[in-house]
Amino acid sequence: MEFFEGRILAFVMVLTRVSAFMMSAPLFSWIAIPVRIRVSVAFLISIFFAMITPPAESVNSIVAIFLLLTNEVVYGIALGLTTTLLYSAVKMSGRIAERQMGMAMAEIMDPFTGERAQPVGMIMEIFFILLLLSVDAHHLFLKTIDRSFEVFPPGSIPKIAMLLQGIISTGTVMLTMALKLAVPIIGVFMVMTVVLGVLARVAPEMNIFFLSFPVRIGLGLVMMTYLMPFINGYTDQFAKLLGKLLPLT
Repeated sequence: MEFFEGRILAFVMVLTRVSAFMMSAPLFSWIAIPVRIRVSVAFLISIFFAMITPPAESVNSIVAIFLLLTNEVVYGIALGLTTTLLYSAVKMSGRIAERQMGMAMAEIMDPFTGERAQPVGMIMEIFFILLLLSVDAHHLFLKTIDRSFEVFPPGSIPKIAMLLQGIISTGTVMLTMALKLAVPIIGVFMVMTVVLGVLARVAPEMNIFFLSFPVRIGLGLVMMTYLMPFINGYTDQFAKLLGKLLPLT
């Protein structure tokens, strides 16, 4: 009886961690995927992971069970948030490019999250998604969950300080990678600004402010085409960074 209860408790903790991860990780958490499918996938994945995890010790206290499940939620959300931050580097670089192009006020509806987004960042995100799916990144996310159960079985999670350190480090890497991806665009627009400033001095009658809008947009689109190979390179780094920054040790 205690073995049966331990199995049930272990499955519930596995389901809690997997659900929390899928709720906060990219791809799995998108509203474009129906809720029933997401719940079914989480339940099915939890069954497989529960079969390879040892049964939990029998716990009779409701408070203890609540604390165990809370720990699993915290750990699952930390894993998903770390993954999301790394994934958001490309979208962040797109937003930097949009501001250089003068399209900071342009907004569209993000079909994945249902939130407001900007068109250039959305295009880069879709391109990055296709690259991730082409290298089976969704399998990488499942391997991440598997590693978390190998290092921290159900009922044990890293210390909160370790989780916070992992999230903070990932946020730093996200901003750094976003700037690295956007450096070519920033450099080109700095040169363009200098050129327009010289033209404004040479030909004062020319409306530089009006002329700069089509030039910025056209140059930005050209630079986005140039930026695509760098996004492909970041796809290769994504898996390496994910293995280093996730709180799995």
